[in-house]
Amino acid sequence: MSFRLFDAPATEPSQTMGFAGNILDRQSENRSDDAALRALDDPGARLFLMGGGRALLKLAGEAFDGQFTRAEAQSFQALEDQAILLGFSPQGPMLAAPVSLDPETLPETIKAVDYRSINMQGLLDPASLGALAQGAGLLAWHANHRFCGRCGQPTEMRAGGYKRVCMSCGAEHFPRTDPVAIMLTVARDKCILGRSKHFAPGMYSALAGFIEPGETIENAVRRETLEEAGIRLGRVVYHASQPWPFPYSLMIGCYGEALNEDIDADLEELEDCRWFSREEVLTMLARTHPTHFVPPKGAIAYHLIRDWAESA
Repeated sequence: MSFRLFDAPATEPSQTMGFAGNILDRQSENRSDDAALRALDDPGARLFLMGGGRALLKLAGEAFDGQFTRAEAQSFQALEDQAILLGFSPQGPMLAAPVSLDPETLPETIKAVDYRSINMQGLLDPASLGALAQGAGLLAWHANHRFCGRCGQPTEMRAGGYKRVCMSCGAEHFPRTDPVAIMLTVARDKCILGRSKHFAPGMYSALAGFIEPGETIENAVRRETLEEAGIRLGRVVYHASQPWPFPYSLMIGCYGEALNEDIDADLEELEDCRWFSREEVLTMLARTHPTHFVPPKGAIAYHLIRDWAESA
């Protein structure tokens, strides 16, 4: 195993991930309760319109645009009272608002596209894709937290979309992000890849699992690898992270140093799990392997696998 793998990277790998290009000025310290409604009155305001795990995209020539003016948003019956202020670009405020999407009734120049496809197909520029992920995660959180977890009464949005307040007991609820460890276990010139039952035929990926309360990232990586593959890890190093709006996760990518090589896979969790040589992984990345391949470029797993395979 190359020790260069555990050196600090020359550039920040997270910048190359899908959904990670958000450059909005969030101005998090200046969010008043009516910040979103005031931002809507700005002539430069633009909105992402989302519903049911999809976003509306305008066909602009041969490209797509996910940003709508307030007038355009109103034509799609966007719920302005549920709009969230994402932040500010040089052109003006950026917001996200929920809409009811019926792809069958949309004009030919408007498409309702699921977030995963927007990412994997590169339909938006990195900055727009990152802002879209921010809006998707926040809208999903609001949809799932309409009632107070303390007393069960309705809650209302505050702080431009970054807080909900219970109107009965006064409890404040804040948006959450679920941390997920995704890890590539390596030993010399090979790595461990597994496949879930719901993967496309032939696809293998890095192992992953939610980080539990009171657990460090490193210990979560060690625990998940031991549980899923029966492999004990020594050193664990962070590599990159990726916002993942399904519904509001943060994928934390790490490498783990294998201390044993005999795999004991959890076949209730995985369909298969095995070692792959660096040479074999390179053919999977190039899509020249006769039967296997890795996730597409929009996924952090692809970057973990590629960056290791090309590090020799």
